[in-house]
Amino acid sequence: MHAERPPVLGPEDSNGDANGATGAEEVHWDLDALYPGPDALERDLERTRDEAAGFEKRYRGKVGRLDGRELAQAVREFEALQVGLGRAGSYAYLWWCTKTQDPTRGALLQKTREASTQLVRKILFFELEWLELDETRASELLASSELQPFRHYLEVERLRAPHVLSEPEEKILAEKRVTGRAAWNRLFDQMHGAARYTCGDREMTREELLSRLYDPDREVRRESALAFSRGLEQRVSEMAFISNTMLADKASDDRLRKYPHWLASRNLDNEISDEAVEVLVQAVTERYDLAARHYRLKQRLLKLDRSWDYDRYAPVGAAPGRYSWDSARRTVLEAYVAFHPSMESIAARFFDERWIDAPPNPGKSGGAFSHQTVPPVHPYIMMNYTGNIRDVQVLAHELGHGVHQYLSRTQGYLQSRPPLTTSETASVFGEMLVFDHLLRKETEPGVRLSILVGNIDDTMATVFRQIALHRFEERTHNARRDEGELSVDRFNQLWMETQEEMFQGSVRLGEHYRTWWSYIPHFIHTPGYVYAYAFGKLLVLALYGRYKQGADGFAEEYLRLLEAGGSDWPHVMIRRMGVDLADPDFWNTGLSMTEEMIRQAEELSEST
Repeated sequence: MHAERPPVLGPEDSNGDANGATGAEEVHWDLDALYPGPDALERDLERTRDEAAGFEKRYRGKVGRLDGRELAQAVREFEALQVGLGRAGSYAYLWWCTKTQDPTRGALLQKTREASTQLVRKILFFELEWLELDETRASELLASSELQPFRHYLEVERLRAPHVLSEPEEKILAEKRVTGRAAWNRLFDQMHGAARYTCGDREMTREELLSRLYDPDREVRRESALAFSRGLEQRVSEMAFISNTMLADKASDDRLRKYPHWLASRNLDNEISDEAVEVLVQAVTERYDLAARHYRLKQRLLKLDRSWDYDRYAPVGAAPGRYSWDSARRTVLEAYVAFHPSMESIAARFFDERWIDAPPNPGKSGGAFSHQTVPPVHPYIMMNYTGNIRDVQVLAHELGHGVHQYLSRTQGYLQSRPPLTTSETASVFGEMLVFDHLLRKETEPGVRLSILVGNIDDTMATVFRQIALHRFEERTHNARRDEGELSVDRFNQLWMETQEEMFQGSVRLGEHYRTWWSYIPHFIHTPGYVYAYAFGKLLVLALYGRYKQGADGFAEEYLRLLEAGGSDWPHVMIRRMGVDLADPDFWNTGLSMTEEMIRQAEELSEST
C-alpha cells in the first residue's frame, strides 16, 4: 500500500523517454522462488492436505493436555501448515494480479482459495482449543521457555476469545468467505483493472490517468480529473452495490462476533486500544487548519485565484521531468545506503533478483504494494511505474515495506507480520529518507522549496487525507447499519462532507469529485485500514526527529525494530526507540513538526 503524494523531485537526471518509455516496461517479477509453475502449486497443496489430516489426527481434542514442550512442537507443525497455505495463496494471487482478465489465472486463484479454505477447516480446532484453556493454565504454558518463540502470537490469540464462535460455526463462516467477501474483493479488482478512461483522443489505465494529476500544466490536470470522474460515473452504481454488500457483511460479522462497533476488530488486529485510535483521529481533525494553511500557500505559489481538487498535487517551482526506472532506483538506494548499508543491500536485491513487477500494463491491478509471502521466500513488490515524480516516492515506500518484511522473516510465519500501524512505519520512514536525501543535495532555494512543498503534500495525503477517508468510512459503516442500503447519492454526500471538512474552504471540490470514493480499494479489502497511514506518518516524524538529533545507535535500533516484526506489542517495541505511545502529547509532536515544515515553506517562499 502507499500514500498518495510524494515529495517533488528536482529536474536533474530526469531521463524518461519522451515517448512514454521509462525503462520499467520489461521489469517483471520472477515467481520461481514460490513455485516454478501452477502444477507445482497444486502438488504442494496435495502435500499440505495430507499433512493437515495428520495434524488433525495427532492433536484434535488434546491441546489442553499438552505440556510446554509438546505444545511448542504442535505450534511448529501448525506454523508449517500455514506456510504451505501462504505459499500457495501468494503465488496464485501474484500470478493473477498482473493479468486480472486472464481466465486461467483467475481460475487458479479461485481454486487455490477454495482448497485453502478446506484445509483451514481441518486445522481450525487447534486455535479454538487453545482459546478454551482457562487463564491459569494458559499463563503457565506461556511462561514455559519452550513456547517463547511463539509467546506473542499465543497471547494475542487469547484476546480474540470473546469474539470466537463454536467450531461448526467458524467452519461455516470460513467456507462461505470464499464465495462472499473474497469474491466481491476480486470482482472489485477486476472491474477497476479492466477499466479504461478516455481523455482527449487517448484511452488510459487508471494509473496512467491519475499520474497526470501531478502534471505542471493545469489544463492537463483538469482534463484528467474530469475524464477520471466520467469513467467512475459509468460504474458507480455497481461500486455502490459492492460497497453496500461489504458493509452489510462486516456488520453481520461484527454482530455475530459481538464486536461493539465497526472498528473494534481492526483495532484488535492492530493491537491498539479504541481510546488510542480516537485520540489520534481527534488530534488530526483538530489540526485541519494545517491542511488549509498549506493549500492556501500552494494557491499563492501557483498564482491561482481559486484552488480546485485537481490542483492539490500540482508541482511547485520548475516543472520536473519524468524519471527513468534506473534514476528512480539510484535515488532510493542512495538514500537508503546513507542511513544504513544493510537497508541498501536488501533493497538492491529487489531490483537485481527480479522481486519487482513495475510497468502499468492493461489488466494489471492498480496501485502498488509489497506482498509479504512466507518466511522461506522473500517479499514481492508490485508497482505501476509511469515515470511520474510521485512514483519514485512510492517505490521508496514499498521498498520500506519490503526491507521490513525481509528482515522480519526471522520471527517465523506466525510472528513475522506486524500490525498495520507499525507496518506502515517502515514504508513512511523509507519515504522520509528519500526526501531528506534530496533536500541535502539541493542548494538552489527554488528547488528546495519545490522539494519541501512536495513533502508537505505527502504529509497532507498520509495524515490528513487518510483521517478524512477514515471519517468517511466510519460514517458509511454506521449509516449502513442505521439506515439500510445506501444510495449512490448518500455515498456521494458522506464523501463530500468528510473531504470538505479537511480543506476548510482552502480547496474547492467540484461536482465531478463526488464519486471518487468508489475506486479506493482499502474500503473494500481491509475495512478500517486507513488510519494506520496517519499513525505511521506521525510515528515516523517522531522517530525521524530523534534520528536527526543524532541519537546514538539509532540506525541499528531501527533495524532491530524491523527485524522484530510482530513478535511483541507495538508500544513495547516503539518504547525501545525512545517514543512513548501512551503519552497523550505524542501525536502533537508529529503535528508540530508538520506545522514547522509549513512555516519553513512560507519563509522560503518569501525569498524565492
